[in-house]
Amino acid sequence: MTTVELTRFRVPPDRAQELLDARPGMIGAFRTDRHGFLGAQLVRIDDEEWLDIVWWAVADDLDASQAKGGNLPAVQAFFAPISELLSSERGALLDATAQPW
Repeated sequence: MTTVELTRFRVPPDRAQELLDARPGMIGAFRTDRHGFLGAQLVRIDDEEWLDIVWWAVADDLDASQAKGGNLPAVQAFFAPISELLSSERGALLDATAQPW
């Protein structure tokens, strides 16, 4: 069953562009290095808070990705501007009107 990862974090406003510039590289790294990665969306909540929504084929794929952490430079570049992790949750996707991938 598709697993959805919801990660909320802070990025200082002066580093927001750095985060956005690093995003395509991180997505590319996930596509090649993270089995079961289906897609992601990045939501800016306010000047400092962001929500990353990531879809995985199954929960084990998310677990394996988390075990890898920032194993690649492109992933590290995306993580670098993040000043604080606010929350990290997961759930099973039960209904979707449209798939983002």
